[in-house]
Amino acid sequence: MLDSPSRHVAKIPVRGGARCNVTNTIVTEADFWGGRRTVIRRVLRGFPVADTIAFFRDIGIQLHEEPGGKLFPDSNRARDVLNALVDEAARAGVTIVTKARVSDVARRPDGFALTTSAGELAAARVVLATGGRSLPKSGSDGAGFEIARRLGHSIVPTTPALVPLRLDDERGAMHRELSGVAHEAELTLWVDDAVEIRLSGSLLWTHFGISGPVTLNMSRHWLRSELALRSAKREGGQANLTVSFCPGQTFDDLEKWWTTRAIERPQASVSAQLATLIPASVAGALLAGVGINGVTTLAHLSRDDRRRLSHALVKWPLAITGDRGYNYAEATAGGVSLDEIDPATMRSRMCPGLSLVGEILDVDGRIGGFNFQWAWSSARVAAAALGT
Repeated sequence: MLDSPSRHVAKIPVRGGARCNVTNTIVTEADFWGGRRTVIRRVLRGFPVADTIAFFRDIGIQLHEEPGGKLFPDSNRARDVLNALVDEAARAGVTIVTKARVSDVARRPDGFALTTSAGELAAARVVLATGGRSLPKSGSDGAGFEIARRLGHSIVPTTPALVPLRLDDERGAMHRELSGVAHEAELTLWVDDAVEIRLSGSLLWTHFGISGPVTLNMSRHWLRSELALRSAKREGGQANLTVSFCPGQTFDDLEKWWTTRAIERPQASVSAQLATLIPASVAGALLAGVGINGVTTLAHLSRDDRRRLSHALVKWPLAITGDRGYNYAEATAGGVSLDEIDPATMRSRMCPGLSLVGEILDVDGRIGGFNFQWAWSSARVAAAALGT
């Protein structure tokens, strides 16, 4: 096994807040985007969650469940997961060579010739498990894609996934005022004024824009839409994001809520009542954004102001200017097309003797341990097939 970074499996210690979100209690093909879900489903069934839990238990890593079905090691130490995997590899007779960056893999009649920084090597079979482009300091800087391309594979154009998004830093921008504030929200992606996808979850305002689970999950959709619009060279085509501060509520729902509150508490201030729906700091920033004085009583809130506020609560535009890039992305969207691998074995359909697993493939999961499960499942399927 060749590992270019000086440390084994460099991504594990930084995933899940350095605790390593190993997997999730329930993982299905619906938790992933990218290639055909029928292929993803078959691979996941080759090594399901129950087998993953049993495997880690057998190598000394007990897992516990946290909200959202996330499974973490009982020690809450990613380093323990890494050490257990390295120890198990040694027990199985695997030799791991570090500081041996592979620059090329060439097909030969009798197998493969590998060019590495530690010299030339020959191999009967090769498994590409190089990752995508996320966290390039860990070694996954996209070089694996070029190797796969030279071996005959096509690459679905890549973008960051599970990455924070940047907002326009205009004067008085809401995100700067709210930096560090988190709350439940619903993000909607609009492409040419039509809803592409809606996602709900916790949103975190930051000094540069937005982050948090719902943002990370939405990021790949916004970036893929932007990529598609650029590729199609569609004049006037736009991908826009809006946020609802009241997930599950409609404009009509809020209109009814304001009307009822005005009857019940006519002398209550708009800001005080709004703070019963959303965090007070968010309420203040939103009122400033729509130009409504928060001390106005409900009895004196005009119909037009009430309707503007209701609209803002369910469809506040987010001026996305970009993302924080692969250095901050937890995954890569795009990669080697799933149509070019056999899901029963993870073997290449383009290059005999080659297998591909993990993030190098056109599969990316939502936050919560799903990308790790894809790594475990695809690797196990490939390993089982190597002996046949």
